[in-house]
Amino acid sequence: MKLVLLAVITGFAAGFLFAILKLPIPAPPALEGVMGIVGIYLGFKAFQYVSSWLQVLLK
Repeated sequence: MKLVLLAVITGFAAGFLFAILKLPIPAPPALEGVMGIVGIYLGFKAFQYVSSWLQVLLK
């Protein structure tokens, strides 16, 4: 949980700095882009879960 909080604080600071410097946001501007990133993460976690489950079955 500590790492999640640190990541949120760092992201907030980076976004704030980008706004001050009038640079484009360094993240997908639309909900679809953010959900795509969430989907990539969930797919990665699902693979980890399934692969460990398969290793147990194949032993």
